[in-house]
Order: sequence, then C-alpha cells, then structure tokens
Amino acid sequence: MKNKKDTINTDKVEDFIEANMEELSSEEVINEAVDSETVVDEVAKYNDLNDRFLRLHAEFDNYRKRSNREKVDLISSANAGLLKDLLTILDDFERGITNNLESTDITAVKEGFNLIYAKFNGIIDAKGMKVMDCQNQVFDSEFHEAIGSLPVDAPELKGKIIQVVENGYTLNDKVIRFAKVLVGQ
Repeated sequence: MKNKKDTINTDKVEDFIEANMEELSSEEVINEAVDSETVVDEVAKYNDLNDRFLRLHAEFDNYRKRSNREKVDLISSANAGLLKDLLTILDDFERGITNNLESTDITAVKEGFNLIYAKFNGIIDAKGMKVMDCQNQVFDSEFHEAIGSLPVDAPELKGKIIQVVENGYTLNDKVIRFAKVLVGQ
C-alpha cells in the first residue's frame, strides 16, 4: 500500500513523463519509466530512513530528559539521606539545651557536647568526609590556603604549616574546603 508521500512523488514523475513525451523517443520513455520506478523506490527508501531517523532522534531526546530527571532525583534523595542522619544530632542538641537549663554541673554539659560532637564526626566520616591533617605539613596550594605567614627561627619550619586557622575537608579524597593556614617564613 502506498502512502500519501509516495503517491505525490509518483504523480510528479508521471506528470514529467507526460509533459516531455513528445521530446522523448519510445525507448527513452521506457528507460524513463524504469527510472521513475527506481525514483519511487528511492523516495520510499528515503522516507523510511527519514522516519527511522526522526524516531531515533525522539528516543534519544526522551532518554536525555529522563537521565537528567533521574540525576536530579538522585541528588535530592542523597541530600535527604544526609539530612535524615543529621536530624539525630539536632535532636541531641535540643535535648542538651533542655537539660542545660536545669543543670548546674558544668562537667556534664561539657561531656554532653563532646558526645554530640563525636556523633556528628561519626556521621560525616561515614559519608566519606575527612578532616585534613595539616599541622607541620609542607604547604601545598592544592590542599591549603595561606592566609598569612609567621616568622620562624628553625630553618626546617620554613615553608611548613605552623598554625591551622580553619580545618580543611575532603569528600572521597576530593577537596571540598581548603584548610586556612599560617605558613612559617
């Protein structure tokens, strides 16, 4: 069964043959008729390939959109998991604040905050975040940010980190915050 496009193209070929019939000999008419069938076959092949291309393009576009949507959902759910874990720490702080209103024992308050701090470090450690150990290390701009320098007497301390002002952190061995340090000079 011919589709509309094939009919239109076949009609155009037939119209061309009829219009030029007087100029063509009978042998040329036969060759032209054979060529018109070839043209119709080529047009049908072109239309089929074009249709397949358009479908493939649409499928790829849908795949790209679906992949982007899945990435956004994955990131959102990853944040949800971290925040859910951090809610336990928020609960601990709320309990600590409530208990601190009535407590007169400063040692118990300090111990409570140390426990909450340890729990927080445990959670971020489980998620792959690590604190950089910078003290007395050689300054490296890949991991450290020098915010100042301190004069040192010992030559072995020159170019090394003397004081860590703000800790640096890595997440799965990728720097997420540079350590702010003072370097010996």
